[in-house]
Amino acid sequence: MPRKLIGFHREDERALEQLIEDKFTTLQELMDEAVADLLKKHGRPTVFREALKKSVSDGVEVKTKEAVPRRSASRRRKRR
Repeated sequence: MPRKLIGFHREDERALEQLIEDKFTTLQELMDEAVADLLKKHGRPTVFREALKKSVSDGVEVKTKEAVPRRSASRRRKRR
């Protein structure tokens, strides 16, 4: 995966560094969690399988039969 350069405000960077120490984790793990939460918040799938399910469910139209009024036998006879 290509690397991206992301800038943080100093206060945010300090807060992240403190969180990294407190949780015994890495910046990458925190960023993965943050991105997954953001995508979930906006209804975007985070993994390929979810994306595939979403695309299939969005593209399938469920058509229902509309009730067609049936003509009575007496009306059919009149037309002939």
